Amino acid sequence: MAEDFIVTPWEVTGDIDYDLLAERFGTTAIDDKLLTRLSKYGEPHMMLRRGIFYSHRDLNIILDEYEKGNKFILYTGRGPSGHTHLGHIMPWIFNKWIQDTFGADMLFQFTDDEKFLFKQGATLADTRSMAYENALDMIALGFDTEKTKIILDTENIKTLYPIALKVAKKINLSTAKAVFGFDNTTNIGSIFFTSIQAAPAFLASEIAGRNIPCLIPCGIDQDPHFRACRDVAPGLGYMKPGQIYCKMFPGLSGADKMSSSDPMATIYTTDGPKEVKKKVGRAFTGGCVSVEEQRQKGGNPEVCAVFKYCYYLFEEDDRKLNEISSKCKNGEILCGECKIALTEKINTFLEIHQGKREKAKDVIGGMSFEGFKW
Repeated sequence: MAEDFIVTPWEVTGDIDYDLLAERFGTTAIDDKLLTRLSKYGEPHMMLRRGIFYSHRDLNIILDEYEKGNKFILYTGRGPSGHTHLGHIMPWIFNKWIQDTFGADMLFQFTDDEKFLFKQGATLADTRSMAYENALDMIALGFDTEKTKIILDTENIKTLYPIALKVAKKINLSTAKAVFGFDNTTNIGSIFFTSIQAAPAFLASEIAGRNIPCLIPCGIDQDPHFRACRDVAPGLGYMKPGQIYCKMFPGLSGADKMSSSDPMATIYTTDGPKEVKKKVGRAFTGGCVSVEEQRQKGGNPEVCAVFKYCYYLFEEDDRKLNEISSKCKNGEILCGECKIALTEKINTFLEIHQGKREKAKDVIGGMSFEGFKW
C-alpha cells in the first residue's frame, strides 16, 4: 500500500506517493499558475516542467519580495556520509539554475556534525574528509564561486551556535519527538542538531541586521527540519524561509531513491566508464522476457529505471523524451539499446564533471564562509 512508505531526513523506504507525502507534510503543489509566474524570469527548468521539483512553502512570497527589489539568499546542503552520487547532485543542478536565473548568493552547508551523530561508526575525521570530497562535486557543477560560500558545521560553529541556541530554546522535547520520531535511545546531540540546520536560514539576516528572504531548494525528505525552523522564525524576529522540494532521484534497482547502501544500483561521480556500464547493464527495466515479446507488447517506461534516469537528469529535450517513451511502448526499441544510450550519456557527463572536479581543488579554499557579507 502507498501508505506504507517512510520518508524522514534519515530514512526513505517504500513506494512513495508524492501527492500523499505533500499532504502529510502540508506543502503546496507547484501549479500551472506558479509555473507561469516563474516563466517571467526565463524558461522554467526541466525539473519544474516535469514535476520533479513539485511542491513548496511560500515560494510565492519569496517571489513577491524579489519583485519588490529584495533579493533572496539560497541555502542548501549535504550530509557528508560518503561519496557524492547522482541523487545528490540532481537538486544541486536545480540550485545552480536558481542562482543563475535570480543572481542569488548561496550558502552551502556541509553537516559533518549530523553524520557523526547519526551514522553508526562515523568519526569526525571521516565526515570532515567526505565534506571536502563532496564540496568538489558541488563546485564542479559551475556555481558562481564569488556568490557561493561553504559552511562546514564543525569549522563554522562559532558563527552558527548563537543562532542555533535561539532556535533550540524555542523547540521543546515533545515537539522534537513528534516531528522526528526521537525516543529515549536517541543521543542528545541528534536532538539538538535540527537547530544547527536551521541556523543558515537566518545567517544573512543576522549579518545584514534586517530580514533577508531565504529560499531552500532540496529533497522533500528534509522538510521536517524546516517545518521546525519555520515554526520558530516569527518568535525570533526572522522571516520564515521558503522551500521548494523535489522528489527522490531513483536507484537503478527500481527503488524510489538512489542509496549508497546499494552501491551496485548507485552511480557515483567518481565512477569510471566500466563501472557505469556494469551498473546500468544490471538496471531494472520491467521489460519482457524475450525480444519477440518486447517487440509485440512493448515496454513500460513508467517503471523503467533507465527511462527515469533520462526523465530526471539525462534528457533535457521534452520532445526527445516523449519519443523514447513512445518507441518503448510500441516495441520499437529494446531495453539493451536504451541501456547503451544511457551509459554513453552518463559517461560523457562524468568525464566532463570529473575534469571540473579536479580543477575545483584550486578554488575551494576561497569559498569559505568566513568573511561572508550581505
